[in-house]
Amino acid sequence: MLSVIEQFISLDGEGPTAGELAYFVRFAGCNLRCSWCDTAYSWDGTTQIQEKTAQQIYAEIKASGIRNVTLTGGEPLQQQDISQLLQLLAADDTLLVHIETNGAVDITSFQQACPAENVIYILDYKLPSSGMEEKMCLHNLQQIRRQDVYKFVIASEKDLNRAIELVKQYELAERCQVFFSPVREFIEPLVLVEAMKAQCLNKVRLQLQLHKILWPKEMRGV
Repeated sequence: MLSVIEQFISLDGEGPTAGELAYFVRFAGCNLRCSWCDTAYSWDGTTQIQEKTAQQIYAEIKASGIRNVTLTGGEPLQQQDISQLLQLLAADDTLLVHIETNGAVDITSFQQACPAENVIYILDYKLPSSGMEEKMCLHNLQQIRRQDVYKFVIASEKDLNRAIELVKQYELAERCQVFFSPVREFIEPLVLVEAMKAQCLNKVRLQLQLHKILWPKEMRGV
């Protein structure tokens, strides 16, 4: 069974299909406690959890008619039966599947079990201000594929400098998609832009979260 907090259709607010419709499945539970977490309701016990099978979730996705699928959380890869759902989704080449994972779970076994090109991993790297950098699985930096994404959520200049260091050290912009996403309560997006210019960060993209521009940041189901 899979523990689900919410399912909904909305615009994809970030990532490679930002601005397109997507079907979201938010799973319960997370193995991290980031200082700026905006989805604490997925793990803090305040929201009712629904237990569903992989087949149920797949059927609901198909019934929606939506092509883009985002599995998020919480941390989706810690769900016991997530591999069953991934296999169902990967076998359906009419779907494009994004797995939003927090960077603390090794993705290797999931890639090996489900190597389909329509399954894309969107990995966070938790920077110093998150308080969770020591939890990052550095092996993921080697496992990333060209269609996958590394996302850096940046809340300070220290975060920004660390993100730049990692992008250069692992040549990430040449090996996958890279997004810099500012926590706008703490750092202005233009600070990131100026650093990208100064460091000549070709292929790195600034990412503003559309869902937080269109709707109040505390609103769910969007």
